[in-house]
Amino acid sequence: MSASVLNVARSQAAASRILSSATAAAALSSGGARFISSTTATAAGPSAAPAERAQVQSGATSSKNARSLATVAGSSRPPTAILMMNMGGPSTLDETGDFLSRLFHDRELIQLPFQKQLAPLIAKRRTPKIREQYAKIGGGSPILRWTRTQGEAMARMLDELHPETAPHKAYTAFRYARPLTDQALDEMARDGVTRAVGFTQYPQYSCSTTGSSLNELYRELQKRKADGKPEGDIEWSLIDRWPTFPGLIEAFAGLIKTKLAELPESERHNTPIMFSAHSLPMQIVSGRGDPYPAEVAATVAAVMTRLGWSNPYRVTWQSQVGPSAWLGPQTSDTIKGWAKQGYKHVLAVPIAFTSDHIETLYELDIELVEEAEEHGIELKRVSSLNDDPTFLRALADLAASHLAAHSSPPKSTTDAHGNTHEFGHRVWNQGSTSNQMMLRCPGCVNATCGDAKAFFGKKPQPVQRA
Repeated sequence: MSASVLNVARSQAAASRILSSATAAAALSSGGARFISSTTATAAGPSAAPAERAQVQSGATSSKNARSLATVAGSSRPPTAILMMNMGGPSTLDETGDFLSRLFHDRELIQLPFQKQLAPLIAKRRTPKIREQYAKIGGGSPILRWTRTQGEAMARMLDELHPETAPHKAYTAFRYARPLTDQALDEMARDGVTRAVGFTQYPQYSCSTTGSSLNELYRELQKRKADGKPEGDIEWSLIDRWPTFPGLIEAFAGLIKTKLAELPESERHNTPIMFSAHSLPMQIVSGRGDPYPAEVAATVAAVMTRLGWSNPYRVTWQSQVGPSAWLGPQTSDTIKGWAKQGYKHVLAVPIAFTSDHIETLYELDIELVEEAEEHGIELKRVSSLNDDPTFLRALADLAASHLAAHSSPPKSTTDAHGNTHEFGHRVWNQGSTSNQMMLRCPGCVNATCGDAKAFFGKKPQPVQRA
């Protein structure tokens, strides 16, 4: 860090605290991964190998009498947009600097004094190490390819599952990498979109991930509305969290069962399952009241229930950086502790992500595997959701259920005992957002959060489709 910056910060100690804060904040985003550690710096980046497109049958109709599905190209009406929101990652090594610069300028994620001056310096300092990490996992982030694979499969199934709002088209809005939110809105404007669903790809809500993306979307929409652009008047609703959605739980459980079957039968049910998620500083959790750890725990409990509580398990937290207190126990410390207790096998589950990225491909598959081997443990990592057919169907089911609940009155049925049950996963579809979305963190001081919640929480009238 240059002397001029230190003078602005007034002392080396102050500059160190600033850099430590930036380091910690940069590590919050679960879609992009760990950016800084005490010795290395990384950025988001799933496997560089293109995923084969999963051929998924929706099962809603047989091939014999399947409906003729509307398509964007063949329809006279604009598509219903499903905006897939995530952090993103640079697709090439050369994009790393811009990616980090956007991240360190984001006051939704990082709040620093003299941020405009410090952000580019921090990004420049960290870029070489991050490039090095990307090189080890393929030279760039394929998160855009994963997101498009998932979105295209979801949209195809949605046309059949909910033809009332067909055709559907998935759009991608990354927070710090292309396509950015404004670029996604430009594409939607070209397609004449009038109805859109903001679909976070973080199943468990955090103000540092989904919250930041939604605030950016809100700002862009307000800007366009002020400029008189038609996309400023798009009708929006949100899938803002889905930690225990049945299809998500089924997908996780299926992948875990597949990996457990690879273990020796004598060890299969004694092997601890380690559910690893990105950590958060305690000042955000206990100070601000971020709901993320509670929602991660809800996902884990639902998965273990689906598995019949077949194995011992723990929730662990990875990517802690800096000296401040974070959620624990740390994933790496858990491996060391279990090694001392005599365990020889551990199953790792990346529970907070919808595709591979640096935290799975580098932290778990390289760093943690090597560390486990040094302590006499064979670590097996459960495959990420990626293009798993059960997961792709879950995306479509969730979106279809949301669209149905938002555009029509709740449906119900009465069982043999006279009990009435609503269906359509109404817990995720309580109008324009979930009920949780409308509750600000007790320690929130960001006025934009309140404005965005009020904007997206308005109950719009269902669109009358011709």
